[in-house]
Amino acid sequence: MKRLTSILGLLLLAIGMQAAKPWSHGVLKVADNQRYLQFADGTPFFWLADTGWLLPERLDRSEAEYYLQRCAKAGYNVIQVQTIDGVPAYNIYGQPSNIDGWNFQHIDRKGVYGYWDHMDYIIDQAADKGIYIGMVCIWGGLVKAGKLSVEDAKRYGTFLANRYKNKPNIIWIMGGDIQGNIRPEVWETLATTIKAIDKNHLMTYHPRGRYTSARWWSKAAWLDFHMFQSGHRRYGQRMGNADYPIPDNTEEDNWMYVDSTWAHKPIKPVLDAEPSYEDIPVGLHDANEARWKDYDVRRYAYWSVFAGSCGHTYGHNAIMQMLKPGYPTSYGDAGDVKTWYQALNDPGFNQMQYLKRLILSFPYFERVADQSVIEDNGEKYNRLIATRGNDYLLVYNYNSNAMRLNLTKISGDKKKVWWMSAANGQLRYLGEYENKVMTFRYHPQTTGIEDGVLIAVDASKDYLKEDQQQLSDDGYQPKARDLNE
Repeated sequence: MKRLTSILGLLLLAIGMQAAKPWSHGVLKVADNQRYLQFADGTPFFWLADTGWLLPERLDRSEAEYYLQRCAKAGYNVIQVQTIDGVPAYNIYGQPSNIDGWNFQHIDRKGVYGYWDHMDYIIDQAADKGIYIGMVCIWGGLVKAGKLSVEDAKRYGTFLANRYKNKPNIIWIMGGDIQGNIRPEVWETLATTIKAIDKNHLMTYHPRGRYTSARWWSKAAWLDFHMFQSGHRRYGQRMGNADYPIPDNTEEDNWMYVDSTWAHKPIKPVLDAEPSYEDIPVGLHDANEARWKDYDVRRYAYWSVFAGSCGHTYGHNAIMQMLKPGYPTSYGDAGDVKTWYQALNDPGFNQMQYLKRLILSFPYFERVADQSVIEDNGEKYNRLIATRGNDYLLVYNYNSNAMRLNLTKISGDKKKVWWMSAANGQLRYLGEYENKVMTFRYHPQTTGIEDGVLIAVDASKDYLKEDQQQLSDDGYQPKARDLNE
């Protein structure tokens, strides 16, 4: 009987996963307000990505499936990958990405499980789990080194677009840690070639650290939404750079990139596609440096999203490299870097889902950043950041400082208020308050970082219950448009 119950449970789980395919709401597109992403029927899409750069090269079939299962369980709906990390790139089966230069006419060989067969498998496994693959077509350093010419880009782009245009879960990413003014003709050719064939999938550009793609591509017709890379440096860690695109001592202030991106017109959605990774040395290259912790990656996520981002990308030192025993690490000391599968249990990897649940718990497209809610704000780690809709207000507090907030910025004569822990998503009801400027004090339960979000809601609304302990996976459900109209 127990065995039968287990089998039925697995069947129900499988059916549930099948029913949860996000693209059942139609193709992914830019929302009418030009700041967020949505499906064709109007359902919001909150981008929550993990960084799996070397997934296609380093994981075998069973490892890839396990990794994607864990990502789905942790709430991720996008995985950013390097499609090729060399010319040619080789995967775990020893198969090359290029067998005849950039001529892909004979890439599929009978009886051979080739590089692109494995890529197909990864994409299909991700689709089974409701996950998009953000395909960085070729890493930027390879283009900088002259490994892809304009003519090569035409051939490669044609191959990629024809192979994957009918997959439901593709998002194209140009660039790859590179400034857009380095061989821009190659990126332009690759992007426009793909877009000419594949008109259904979104496209963006992954820039160099401390840059936004809007610096070069704000008016590019092929670019649907922007990415910025806030990078991996702490405050004041300039590292001798002569040409610095941001003000000194702002390295961790990733919230500022949203406004700097939207200073370029037309406005398009934007997100932080590479903040500091969990468990990577601060500044990347010195193994003796401290490592970024879970509370650091949480801060980057909430700061960026509350500033107006359409989502967020998380990364982990071991996962993005898909490290295994005996594999050399590019960042840190090989003796103290864990494996990718151990890293799946690290707190930051599993905590990002609470941000996604939070944002999807309230009316989505009306949400704006609004610092006028906060009186007497601090700087750096003491900075509070607020986002709100018409009848709800969210304020992220990294250091558990006292908060003086203007509750009149949202509707309602009375406001119900909760505190949500960013570490575990737990809700605690604080009570009902008058519609005025109020001071809130959160009393940490531990001596460490205990960051979280103050949630204030018009008391006449029922987005949350007073006794609610956790946010729902389902969240707020706006009325979807009938795609058969």
